[in-house]
Amino acid sequence: MKSIFYIVLLSVSTSFISCKNQTKSGDTKTINSSISVDDFEKKLTTSEVQLVDVRTPEEFSEGHLKGTVNYNVNDAEFNKKIAMLNKNKPVLVYCLSGGRSGSAANLMAENGFVEVYNMKGGIMKWNAANKPMDNGTVVPASHGMSEKDFNTLLNDDKYVLVDYNAKWCKPCLKMAPMLDRFVDKQKEKVILVKIDADANKSLLQQKRIEAIPVLELYKDGKLIWKHDGEIDEETLVNEIKF
Repeated sequence: MKSIFYIVLLSVSTSFISCKNQTKSGDTKTINSSISVDDFEKKLTTSEVQLVDVRTPEEFSEGHLKGTVNYNVNDAEFNKKIAMLNKNKPVLVYCLSGGRSGSAANLMAENGFVEVYNMKGGIMKWNAANKPMDNGTVVPASHGMSEKDFNTLLNDDKYVLVDYNAKWCKPCLKMAPMLDRFVDKQKEKVILVKIDADANKSLLQQKRIEAIPVLELYKDGKLIWKHDGEIDEETLVNEIKF
């Protein structure tokens, strides 16, 4: 009798586990991935793809990918705007360097979008690869400092610390007061040059800078140190020795 009871109990348990596994395997899995500009371009050929530029309207007006809608991720209405998209069709998102679009992709995934792809490196990487824009040609880089003008800034007896930043870049804004403090303490040895990425797109393209923030240190016109991405004050002090 005991043997029969154990057999029945084992059978019920096995059935429960089997059903539970089937439920899991049937769940919809959200795809939220950052992909290269080449893979991004390939996905644009998909007929049902939805393309979203999450930059500001001003940035959008200077050049964007063909067939894009502009939903500024920092706009209070962003969630309402993306609600107009089909959550069951693939969505491709991009910005200038990939940061804002990465945040937008996460928001979409959290709001039930099944398939979201963020362009790694954004428009900066896209332009560096000479990819086509909405008019079928590469949009010329906007006005700003020339490389010749930039090199003139480096002709100084002091060290020159160059900060490539943008007003919308949160890590850049976070680093700004720290950089000011650092340079102020070393003002007899170093000067700080701030380069706005939006106003100097041509320069950044010439220098192959595809994402911000970026810091560069020059001495006698020669690059002696470089850091990509956010950096804290302790690391900066430890890495830069005058």
